[in-house]
Amino acid sequence: MDLRRLLSTPVTVLALAGLLVSGCSSGSSAPGASTSGTRASGSAPSADLAPYYTQKVTWRSCGAPGFECATMKAPLDYQKPKDGDIELAVSRKKATDPGRRIGSLLVNPGGPGGSAIQYLQGYAAIGYPAAVRARYDMVAVDPRGVARSEPVECLTGKQMDAYTEVDQTPDDASETQKLTTSLKGFAQGCEKHSAKILPHVSTVEAARDMDVLRGILGDKKLNYVGASYGTFLGATYAGLFPDRVGRLVLDGAMDPSLSSLEMNRDQTAGFETAFQSFAADCIKHKNCPLGTASTADASHRLEAFFSRLDAKPVPTGQSRPLTESLATTGVISAMYDETSWPDLRTALTQAMSGNGAGLLALSDSYYERSGDGKYANLMYANAAVNCLDLPPAFTAPASVTKALPSFEKASPVFGRGFAWAALNCAYWPVPATGRAHRIEAKGAAPIVVVGTIRDPATPYKWAKSLAAQLSSGTLLTYDGDGHTAYGRGSTCIDTAINTYLLDGTPPKNGKQCS
Repeated sequence: MDLRRLLSTPVTVLALAGLLVSGCSSGSSAPGASTSGTRASGSAPSADLAPYYTQKVTWRSCGAPGFECATMKAPLDYQKPKDGDIELAVSRKKATDPGRRIGSLLVNPGGPGGSAIQYLQGYAAIGYPAAVRARYDMVAVDPRGVARSEPVECLTGKQMDAYTEVDQTPDDASETQKLTTSLKGFAQGCEKHSAKILPHVSTVEAARDMDVLRGILGDKKLNYVGASYGTFLGATYAGLFPDRVGRLVLDGAMDPSLSSLEMNRDQTAGFETAFQSFAADCIKHKNCPLGTASTADASHRLEAFFSRLDAKPVPTGQSRPLTESLATTGVISAMYDETSWPDLRTALTQAMSGNGAGLLALSDSYYERSGDGKYANLMYANAAVNCLDLPPAFTAPASVTKALPSFEKASPVFGRGFAWAALNCAYWPVPATGRAHRIEAKGAAPIVVVGTIRDPATPYKWAKSLAAQLSSGTLLTYDGDGHTAYGRGSTCIDTAINTYLLDGTPPKNGKQCS
């Protein structure tokens, strides 16, 4: 269970989830190296890397009509490119008006761990505005370690079921021991099944892979729409290759200058903000399962419900009862998109009456658990990237206990669970190679940073911070609920981003939409 790291676009909440990372990772840079300058930039790749940029890939039809797929190679280790390759899966759908084609537009839905190819084929190449799809080849690459690109593997389905059910709000030493044993078992499973790739799934390496793909596609500049964690991936690219930045949209932005502890605590507060917004809507309905008195009363009722589950899980009609941890994940999953609030009201009503099936379904969707008990590699890749990109928030249970008051202040409902969830990287088998840092990307073309005021997963202040860090950043604000803004119903937001993608004119810095 890894509650606080979910960062993805709302459409992926329905089909896949996404998670959080922060900081820089090693890639071909020394540990802790800044990505604010032009160290990796240049008109041509090094001699060791040139064969990767000039490789020819074979495109074949795949998926729905109009989609093509291919496999590209990249160095497993950019510091030692002659020591072996990694194969990355790529997909595209060509521009529908090739005579007016601008170039390629890479998309990434977030994570780390979200499949960019699944996002492209399931939404972006169909749901993006027709004018954008007309003038861009829509392209996605599953980042290294994710989905079709040599995925990180860790646990069996049954082992993952047990992992997600572990009590993440331990009340005594015995429960704390069970939690730490679970976290250690997860890390050991990843090392057992994916030892070769674990040191090489950093965000810096994924950003370098995107530049190799840019070269393969024949684009002089990278055009990119990244959501949630995808904003950190895009910002990292801009820091490494500022002179190769084309039109970059960073929607639901992260702040790379924050430590893992700071980021986890900020996100805890973000989910509290989102829950208060949900509660304010819920109490307007006479059938609200959290009552109709006030948002404060709604919070108390949810806390009490979680406490009852902690003592006695409720049945779901399956062999897996609804535990406190699974119920919390189910509630969290509905915070990403306000259109899920009616489903959450129904699921809570049922669970409080003794049927936990609805909340379990929300939790399973979040974890990408299929009906046959198998899990996608979302959570495995998520942990692998997160734990490589930043030093752990906590190194032992004692440090979590010390920080609990600040997390509970950030969210009385979710604080304890989020704090203990942040212990996972303490037991990771590969040391972190990145650190928190500012990204300036001096010399880059204008970059549009988008923030949603009541975003649960990427708090609005992160977008403000990233836009201020980037030398060419311009902030676009959505006064609304849910995670990310593009394509979520705001004509103002969509028009501003479409204009930027189609003619290169960014919105005025500070523009606000509703």
